[in-house]
Amino acid sequence: MTTEEYAGDVTPGGPADVRELPRLTLRKCSVSSLDNNAYLLTCRATGAQLLVDAADDATRLLDLVEEGGGGLDVVVTTHQHWDHVRALEDVVTATGARTAAGADDADALPVPVDHRLSHGDTVRFGEVTLDVVALRGHTPGSVALAYRDPKDQHGRTHLFTGDSLFPGGVGNTKNPGQSFDSLFRDVTERVFDVYDDDTWVYPGHGKDTTLGAERPHLDEWRARGW
Repeated sequence: MTTEEYAGDVTPGGPADVRELPRLTLRKCSVSSLDNNAYLLTCRATGAQLLVDAADDATRLLDLVEEGGGGLDVVVTTHQHWDHVRALEDVVTATGARTAAGADDADALPVPVDHRLSHGDTVRFGEVTLDVVALRGHTPGSVALAYRDPKDQHGRTHLFTGDSLFPGGVGNTKNPGQSFDSLFRDVTERVFDVYDDDTWVYPGHGKDTTLGAERPHLDEWRARGW
């Protein structure tokens, strides 16, 4: 699909949806019965590539890498939960890609982590820079990645949120070790207070959203506690 047609609506095992930005090509696909999203980002100047969440189905993800032109520089894992890392070892072994994850989740991953990420860090590949936004609560080391294309006339931020922010609310915080208060605070202070309503949100499962669509519901989320 072209940029104008991009909607972020993909199905497990189906084709990727493609968004062309001035300096970055974004491909979104879904894998597994849990509808895990994986995102391949390709630097248009150099061909360097980054994968967000090697969730499952290594064969499909390696095909996605080839769709982007082949070669994978780095895999960023948004958080440690098993459904987001099932293909990580196979993808890293096949491609030799570097690995990155939140510092407090890194030891739980099935592969060694080359870059332990903290809030305010950056991840670079080719001529592309992503800002690291730590969103603690779904897991201790959950991270989001923010990208603003310097040549995009609209100035829109693109935010990859893992399982920390979805259409309709923040991620699950009902299991031991999780904290709604922590996650809601980080999402409010580090996302909604920083980025504008045009910010496009690419979650770890399901359809995309924007901060403008979600912002009116923050008080509702706080009141219900999830």
